[in-house]
Amino acid sequence: MDWARIPYFLEVARTGSLRAAADVLGGTHATVNRNLRALEDSYGVRLFDRSNSGLTLTSAGETLLPIAEEAERSVISGRRRLKGLDREATGTVRLSIPTVFASMIMPDILVGFCDEYPEIELEVTVTNRLENINRSETDVSVRVAHSVDDDVVGRKVLQYSQGIYASQAYLDQHYENAGKRGEGLCWLGWGDKLGAASWAKKSPFPKADIKNCIRSPTLISHMIRHGAGISYLPCFIAQLYPQLVQVPGTDIVPDRSIWLLLHSDLQKTTRVRLLVDYLAKELRARRPVFEGTRV
Repeated sequence: MDWARIPYFLEVARTGSLRAAADVLGGTHATVNRNLRALEDSYGVRLFDRSNSGLTLTSAGETLLPIAEEAERSVISGRRRLKGLDREATGTVRLSIPTVFASMIMPDILVGFCDEYPEIELEVTVTNRLENINRSETDVSVRVAHSVDDDVVGRKVLQYSQGIYASQAYLDQHYENAGKRGEGLCWLGWGDKLGAASWAKKSPFPKADIKNCIRSPTLISHMIRHGAGISYLPCFIAQLYPQLVQVPGTDIVPDRSIWLLLHSDLQKTTRVRLLVDYLAKELRARRPVFEGTRV
């Protein structure tokens, strides 16, 4: 019975909140609280101090935490090793992909995989959160990064490029009269305003205004198409829309890489290996799109 409640303890320890833990576990904050109280009653100690700012571990909770984490790792490792014994092209594979890939790159790739391997079921999570492979949150993860430091098996598929893009209508209206350093142009910023100001200073247009910082490359691409200004975009996004053109006088430059990540215990599992091999093959086949060299 204690073990059934340990996941609730671990998630509250990690998140510091009943509601955040409930979101991860797929329950309600009342359920999380009830299981925490029952665990504390069974041990006869308080595991958390509760306040308006959240829950923090007591000394008893600090003592339990590494023991609970080790138990969790043992259970997860056992599950993976059993999965690793599977030599059949059947079963379920959990795949995590970033949001920009979900709508622009992956649909036809995943349809092709499902057609070729109809006995393999996919559970796809679309998220920009870096899902923890070592905690068994996913089996395979498509990640966009300069490098990967996780203790996992990583396959670097390819490096993509980015450029500065705008709509042709926006350039027709603003570019001819703009200053050489971007006076008269408008950046649609990535992330927060402070970060945008930093990279804009290093850009070919350091004097362009920065308006409306956005955290979604998909939304940025659509706003640029509708004349919001200029912005850096990955080439694989820009090449999907004929309304987007590269700003004159700018270069296509290498950016981050696309990685396929999985836990080492799963690399010999047939269904996982088939998915990783298929994704790598199909992504590399689209290299001209990622590098911005497709005519």
